[in-house]
Amino acid sequence: MTRTPEDLLDFACSALDEVRAQAPLVQCITNSVVTGFTANALLALGASAAMVDIPGEAGPFAGAASGLLVNLGTPTGEQREAMREAVEAAHVAGTPWVLDPVAVGSLPVRTPLSHVLRDLRPTVVRGNASEIIAVTGDGAGGRGVDAADGVDAAIPSARGLAKRTGAVVAVSGPVDVVTDGRDLVRVSNGDALLTRITGGGCALGAVMAAFAAVDDDRFATTVAAIAVYTVAAELAAERAAGPGSFQVAFLDELAAVDASTIRARAVLS
Repeated sequence: MTRTPEDLLDFACSALDEVRAQAPLVQCITNSVVTGFTANALLALGASAAMVDIPGEAGPFAGAASGLLVNLGTPTGEQREAMREAVEAAHVAGTPWVLDPVAVGSLPVRTPLSHVLRDLRPTVVRGNASEIIAVTGDGAGGRGVDAADGVDAAIPSARGLAKRTGAVVAVSGPVDVVTDGRDLVRVSNGDALLTRITGGGCALGAVMAAFAAVDDDRFATTVAAIAVYTVAAELAAERAAGPGSFQVAFLDELAAVDASTIRARAVLS
């Protein structure tokens, strides 16, 4: 397909229907803070979730899953072993996998781990600007999970990372950027309330894995995942009184959002 904003918008609408028709099973090796919210986001969207992160199980399950999320939010020793096992099995099986290098930079365990996983050729890498800069080795990261850099500052690192690994790279921020090293698209949707709940970014990585499972054009599926997710966030914010009600409304909007709403509200450029 061509990659004009109009074509990508059309694709996003059809991809949302495919996710709901196929109900992809996403294996989530993710952080302990966000497991419930991530699972609920996938279920609301129409996908399925499995938090299989035990060595000896993670590999076999990755071979059978539709997609895999590897999130470095709370990388215990057991989980680190499960990540490597799952990624190796995903490569053998052709399972698309998303790397979310949470809080990498100066921290001495997750940062070298992110570099090992980066070099194992993820399908998609998703992070905030500081995380993307740090996973390439170009910077020291942000303040924990909070970005210290703007999205535009991360674009050279994102392009370089995509060319180096073959991954699609998504930089999350007030405007999200997606690149495969050649093409670049901005998605100008979402709401700041996503940054005031735990798991707003982590669950997006799982949603990207669900979309990657339904089509081989992973640039287009990544744009589609962001568009659906951020439009749902906008709709939820319009009726939320604050972070607590936003979280509930967001799950409702993920379940309710449809192709016509995406077509009317998504802003791609």
